[in-house]
Amino acid sequence: MELKFKVSSRVSKPIEEVFEAVADPKKLSGYFTTGGASARLETGTTVTWDFADFPGAFPVEVVEVEKNRKIVLRWDAADGNPAEQGQENVAPADYKTTITMTFEPLDGNRTLVTIAEEGWRETPGGLAASYGNCQGWSQMLCALKAYVEYGINLREGMYK
Repeated sequence: MELKFKVSSRVSKPIEEVFEAVADPKKLSGYFTTGGASARLETGTTVTWDFADFPGAFPVEVVEVEKNRKIVLRWDAADGNPAEQGQENVAPADYKTTITMTFEPLDGNRTLVTIAEEGWRETPGGLAASYGNCQGWSQMLCALKAYVEYGINLREGMYK
């Protein structure tokens, strides 16, 4: 069984605005990377993301960016789910997973955002980590929608 998932959300804003909310580090830090994002997502760069719920900035490789269409990222896999076990009980794995975000324009200046992640090893720890990341990306889409449509940061105070 291949460990992968895909989550989607419709955001009631034009594709350019939704894409920028992910690619721009200041905007991304306003609703998702609550500990900060170091730089803009551009092909071939490595940025760092930090989260209040899992402190400690970590590298995110930017594999590909097609403006207003797609962002492909790679980052270190984990062995286990920090949401279930606490971050201190999750071991880093010696491989990476791949995240693909796609942005599709819809009628009425709406945007369909889809996030897929794949590449975990077929182990109990890989399965747990994939579930945790599926939860995290689902929360990211909810937070993105609230931030872009209403200016609300859903993650503020959620973890502290």
